Amino acid sequence: MGPKRRQFVRIALVAMACAILLASAADAQRGYGQRSFREGSFPPQFPPEDFVDGGLTICKLMYTQVRREAMGIGWLTDYPYAAVNLMTRASELTKIPVSWDANHNPHPWVVRLTDAALFDCPVIVASDVGTMGISDAEAARLREYLLKGGFLWVDDFWGTNAWEQWVSQIRKVFDAGEYPIVDLPPTHPIFRTYAPMGRVPQVTNIQFWRGSGGTETSERGADSIDVHTRAINDAHGRIMVLMTHNTDLGDSWEREGEDPGYFYQFSPPGYAVGLNVLVYLLTH
Repeated sequence: MGPKRRQFVRIALVAMACAILLASAADAQRGYGQRSFREGSFPPQFPPEDFVDGGLTICKLMYTQVRREAMGIGWLTDYPYAAVNLMTRASELTKIPVSWDANHNPHPWVVRLTDAALFDCPVIVASDVGTMGISDAEAARLREYLLKGGFLWVDDFWGTNAWEQWVSQIRKVFDAGEYPIVDLPPTHPIFRTYAPMGRVPQVTNIQFWRGSGGTETSERGADSIDVHTRAINDAHGRIMVLMTHNTDLGDSWEREGEDPGYFYQFSPPGYAVGLNVLVYLLTH
């Protein structure tokens, strides 16, 4: 990336930071976005039969946890405010229509792979997937969902062991020979459909960041130094599965209002990635 392009990216991220700060202040004034629950204590909200209303919905995938990873709590990781905040900022910073509840807050819907509602979710997000286990029946359902046009984004899993566990599960869904996992090049449109990035930043969870004095981002040391942005495409080149490994983009959205230092370091680039993905998804 040349000097002029780097300068443009910095200006774009500063502008985004200002916009998010103003929006966050408005949210706080109306009492929205305050984390009034213990992490992991927010009850899952399953969508009713008639939940589709034409607006964007990001569904959180509930799965069975078969192993544990440090600093993770299985499917509940980053639920519900990562998706809620991303949808809120998408409504403010883009023209994407979002699905709202009666209080004008985005719906934090949860789905299981066996739920009929799965096929009405344009996007499903799963966190801490290095702890995931799926059955053969669930794998068949996920394959059907993805081949019919669905999109799965997995995020916030770190190191070799978590990667290998995730691969062992997604290979129940797609054969490696027919649907290989590929690294996305910096030139891929998903990095620049909304804001020019060229890469996915390494975002650490806020507790690790505070524990390191704000100086470290690799949660597994040498085993998670590099961020991997990988995908599984369908036969037409459409991304079905997006994998952001060795980074926690969910915290850059979820924790936007908790610490100014954390916000300025991680939230603008994290939102840039999130909005790139959503705009890319809705236009491809």
